[in-house]
Amino acid sequence: MKLLTKNSELRARVFAESSRIHGTGLFAACAFKQGDYIGSYHGPRAKRNGAYVLWIFDPDDVTDIYGISGRNLLRYLNHSRPGNTEFESAELYARIDICKGDELTFDYGDEWQDHE
Repeated sequence: MKLLTKNSELRARVFAESSRIHGTGLFAACAFKQGDYIGSYHGPRAKRNGAYVLWIFDPDDVTDIYGISGRNLLRYLNHSRPGNTEFESAELYARIDICKGDELTFDYGDEWQDHE
């Protein structure tokens, strides 16, 4: 599987526009079936937490954690529980079937409860 990280590659699959959830959101440019690969979160290693930082950890070694400071379209994913997408490392997959035009969301995690 070729990892899709560049906006020019992702635009056939996703697009960003105004969201009813918050600010700018990420939307499906095509339909996805449950388990379909959507794209990969891409950017430099994060030096600190902030907007557009995705934290990656190894579930078998919780000390192995790092952040990616998002630079591609996937940075516009908004939070929703349970969300219709999920990450495996930096790769984003459809958690359920998603229709063209649906906003793509994922669960930011338990830490996000303080912000809801």
